[in-house]
Amino acid sequence: MPKQVDHRERRELIAHALWQVVDQKGWARTTMREVASEAKVSLGQLQHYFSSRAEMLAFAMEFASEQSSHRVAQGLAALGPEPHPREVLRLVVVDLLPLQPDSRATSRMNAAYVLEAMHDSSLRDQVGNQMRAGRAMVEQLIRQAIDNGQLSSTCDPAIETDLILALSGLAPLLDLKVIEPSAALAAIDKHLSRLFDSP
Repeated sequence: MPKQVDHRERRELIAHALWQVVDQKGWARTTMREVASEAKVSLGQLQHYFSSRAEMLAFAMEFASEQSSHRVAQGLAALGPEPHPREVLRLVVVDLLPLQPDSRATSRMNAAYVLEAMHDSSLRDQVGNQMRAGRAMVEQLIRQAIDNGQLSSTCDPAIETDLILALSGLAPLLDLKVIEPSAALAAIDKHLSRLFDSP
């Protein structure tokens, strides 16, 4: 009896292979043939699942987002039943930075994804929607903290959200070794302290 192929598992295998190749060579030098080789599947098999590099990249980023959500959920569980919004925001921001192997690959993929979307109309809406959803989640945390009295009522939720998201801009500085991980974490902690400890 022929072995049943788990198509979702095969697509995830290819996504992992893409992460590895992009992490080593960068998106611009990544070919579908190289990804197939890394995934140990034929080029034809890979093209059965993804007809283009852009389609493969889009799925890989969706999968990376799921993995990131899983890591954040685990982190939240470790913080206890009612974590302070400062800790939740710190967890979310730190996960966006290339501070461990999985998040480093995700960070590099994300940079490639955003750049590709700027020149590929098939990706632009998808990337924009994902970024807007992430921003809305952060703004909801800020608004909830204001409602609960954990942040000053004079805070502007939109501005504070944008400032929190700006911390993800530390990613290329880390990847290019302009700053050390300890400096990035110190900057995040300093910003959150200023936000939550200000009168």
